[in-house]
Amino acid sequence: MAKCDEGYLCEVCGQDVATLAESDLYLRYVCGMLDPEVLHTTPERHIRCNPELAQYIVAEDFEPVFREGPFDKRNLDAKFVQHQEELLTRGWRRLKEVIAAGEIPIIEYPLPEVRERIKQHSPGMA
Repeated sequence: MAKCDEGYLCEVCGQDVATLAESDLYLRYVCGMLDPEVLHTTPERHIRCNPELAQYIVAEDFEPVFREGPFDKRNLDAKFVQHQEELLTRGWRRLKEVIAAGEIPIIEYPLPEVRERIKQHSPGMA
């Protein structure tokens, strides 16, 4: 089977990452944590299979994830945690907006400030 026919399989659990709202890869992309140039070469995971990031999504329609150990947000600096919660929750909501919008160019997926940074670093993409 061709790679494109396999879908996007989670490198942690091996299951299909069926929607953008489940995609750790695209969450990191829309939040500016992943360079667009490596989007196509970076392994995929479910958001919930990456508890280090998933724990920061705080939304009524997202079941909380808890990360035990040294990276548990309950043990980290409150300002850092607040920033991460705001960023990753906005990013997750953006993924849901992208789904609802239908067909939009991938360059328009990121949060507005991330799109601006991308444009500044790649003027030909404006």
